[in-house]
Order: sequence, then C-alpha cells, then structure tokens
Amino acid sequence: MKYPCLVPKRLCRTGISLQMDREGLNEYGEPLEAVAYTGKCNYQDKVKTVLTAEKKLIEITGSALFPGDICPELPVISGGSAVIFGVQRRILEGRKARNPDGTVNYTEVLLI
Repeated sequence: MKYPCLVPKRLCRTGISLQMDREGLNEYGEPLEAVAYTGKCNYQDKVKTVLTAEKKLIEITGSALFPGDICPELPVISGGSAVIFGVQRRILEGRKARNPDGTVNYTEVLLI
C-alpha cells in the first residue's frame, strides 16, 4: 500500500543547508564526518521563551519539514547545524515520522 506524503514537495519552497552530526568514531579514533543536505523545506517560525532555574531564556526558533527521508544513512538525527535565511542555527532535535510499514513519511528538524 502506498501512503500519502504528509509534507508535499510543492509546499517546500524555503532553501536550507544542513550539517547533521554522526555518532561514533572512525578507525583512527576521530569523529565521523557530518552528513550534508542542501535542498528545500517547509519552514515554520515559532518562538517559545522559557525561564529556567538559572534565569536564562531559551528560544526555539522554528521547525523545518522535509518530504521523505533526507538522510537514510543515519538512523536518527541527533545534532548538527543549519543555515536558513542566511542565519546559522543549531539542530535541537530531529524526527523521522514513519508509516505503518516502517518507511519514512517525512522528516522534521527543530532549530534553535
């Protein structure tokens, strides 16, 4: 059965460049090279301000939605950086939304 894509390509118009960190070390004990992705996404701005115990403000600035799996070589997106609208942001969280058959429907990346 073919499942409908919840993030259609026609709605992805914002250019983005991602550098997603890999977990683990190579044979020389160095961190593995980051996975790069450059393409279009559906970007939604949102700001959430939280007052922590140390009186610090944390702002979550947006989420980027991509149709399908943007990095099939990574099982999870655990961190990295993104450049969107000429501003560099840090990847807070990555999520791969899966269909009932296990395929990835869309990828969501939260940026701060």
